[in-house]
Amino acid sequence: MLRGAELDAAFAPAERTGPPGGRYANELFTAGAGMMTVYRPVRGPRATGRIEVVELPPADLAVTVHPGGHGDIDVTYGRLGSWVVEHALAVDGPVDEMYVVGPRDTPTAADWCTEIGWPVFRLTPER
Repeated sequence: MLRGAELDAAFAPAERTGPPGGRYANELFTAGAGMMTVYRPVRGPRATGRIEVVELPPADLAVTVHPGGHGDIDVTYGRLGSWVVEHALAVDGPVDEMYVVGPRDTPTAADWCTEIGWPVFRLTPER
């Protein structure tokens, strides 16, 4: 399995255009196995070693922030999922996580910040 540290090693800080993230298939949560993609946005993507260049399709997401360590991230997922279901906005698709601040930034889990994005219907037309 490709690790975020491999992405960090392959792309110097000046090449990075955003924090790392992951896109996780629903089956990972419901069946315990499924597809996941770990990514890091960069200026000049290139395949190297086990790193592949992919362009993630756009997704409309309901987003919330999980502050701190991941020991209780399931609670944040539950709250976001309940909100999405309550508002009848859920669509089938992978869940996104963006690691705004994570273990590679600071060893202090209380300082971590993870954005969680749940796929939803678009309510307004694109402009």
